[in-house]
Amino acid sequence: MRFKFAILSGLLLGSLTCQARCEENSNLNASETVKNMNFKLHNGDLMPLIGFGTYQIQGDELIKEVLDLALSAGYRLIDSATVYGNEVSIGKALKELLPKYNLTRKDIFITSKLAPSDQGERAYVALERSLRNLDCDYIDLYLIHWPGVQGVRGQERNNSLSRRESWKQLVRGVRTGLTRNIGVSNYNVKHMKELLENDFGVKPAVNQVEWHPAYHQPELLELLRKEGILLQAYSSLGGSNNPDLINNPEVTRLAGKLGKSPAQVLLRWAIQQNVAVIPKARSKRHVDENIDLDFQIPIEDMKILDNFRQVKYAWDPDTIA
Repeated sequence: MRFKFAILSGLLLGSLTCQARCEENSNLNASETVKNMNFKLHNGDLMPLIGFGTYQIQGDELIKEVLDLALSAGYRLIDSATVYGNEVSIGKALKELLPKYNLTRKDIFITSKLAPSDQGERAYVALERSLRNLDCDYIDLYLIHWPGVQGVRGQERNNSLSRRESWKQLVRGVRTGLTRNIGVSNYNVKHMKELLENDFGVKPAVNQVEWHPAYHQPELLELLRKEGILLQAYSSLGGSNNPDLINNPEVTRLAGKLGKSPAQVLLRWAIQQNVAVIPKARSKRHVDENIDLDFQIPIEDMKILDNFRQVKYAWDPDTIA
């Protein structure tokens, strides 16, 4: 199987922990509960392998409605970003919803991201602003959303200099307790190697990238695993308003074979490689469906999904120097 990931206790720099045993071939028994799986970050924090994405979900009422559904279904990771424009709404909703489910702040893992317009020396202030918006004591994970700077041409050296300064400022945020972990999003192999050469004493915990059968990068995954960094997928279903992947004949065939939805097949494909996912949804049916991933994709079908023709749906970080 492509991307085979052996999970042997003590062997990995970053390791998966579950309430039930993880198989050596990275597949999970049908009896295992995916919603209870976590990835151990460098500082020992446990990050849920499946989270709830909030991209394009805005407004106090809608955010409260979908987070109510998500918490009820068992999601414990909420993924946001400055550019999503919903941090304040998420903060308000959690204040109301956590007591409803007998949860505390420590039971929830909150991720947000630095806007490209805040790259560089403004990164620390931007982190402080996100924390105020979310109205909590700390952020669990704060990511540099994009390796480039808004308004700067992709091949200009200032992109590299600015993201280096951003990382330095976010390390300061870790030291002062604003965020417990920091990481990146949309970093390719070159960007990751550059960061790892000088991380100012705090290694990235996560790289959140586009990842699905129609677009995945073995070299990047290999590098991240070597460094104990979690790869977290976005656009697992092919991206917003793009039905090509979820309607792919092989995906729908496999969904029918397994008695699952195409979305469940695509999410399970990632989970079965120990790649984290953050699907978003607005309806109760889809919210519940996206976390119901306790089934197996046979190895022969995994190979078919692994070998899809590669087509990138989202923005391309290779354009950034």
